[in-house]
Amino acid sequence: MKRLLVSVLMIAALLGAPVLAEGLLPNIPKAIGEPHPEGNEYWRINHPALLSHDRDMTVIDGVRNTDASLAECVSCHAVKGPDAAPVTVESDQHFCRACHDYAAVKIDCFQCHNSVPEVADQAMLLPYRENPVAELRAYLEGVSQ
Repeated sequence: MKRLLVSVLMIAALLGAPVLAEGLLPNIPKAIGEPHPEGNEYWRINHPALLSHDRDMTVIDGVRNTDASLAECVSCHAVKGPDAAPVTVESDQHFCRACHDYAAVKIDCFQCHNSVPEVADQAMLLPYRENPVAELRAYLEGVSQ
């Protein structure tokens, strides 16, 4: 009887482990760009070495067009928040944080680098002005009074 109980518990543990483990793994957001030619698993394993190598090429050798630029990573792996704008690394939804928080690995890339994609043209964010010179003149006259 004891053997039967142990066998049943072992079978239940083996069958239930994948279901339980799935909830414990990080939820990795999908990228918005083309898949990596080398495959996702290759990049998951090797991205620290690749980013470090290309960082050294840029900083030491002055090579600006590297294969693993952090800006390209951020552009392709941007996650949009509720306001449809890319979330920063401060958000727990940020792509990099999905695995790094899970693995308890502190990343310091974003102390210097942007954690959201670059805006191609900042002027597009400004509201359209019918007569900007007249508006500026009126503002300055109001300030000087």
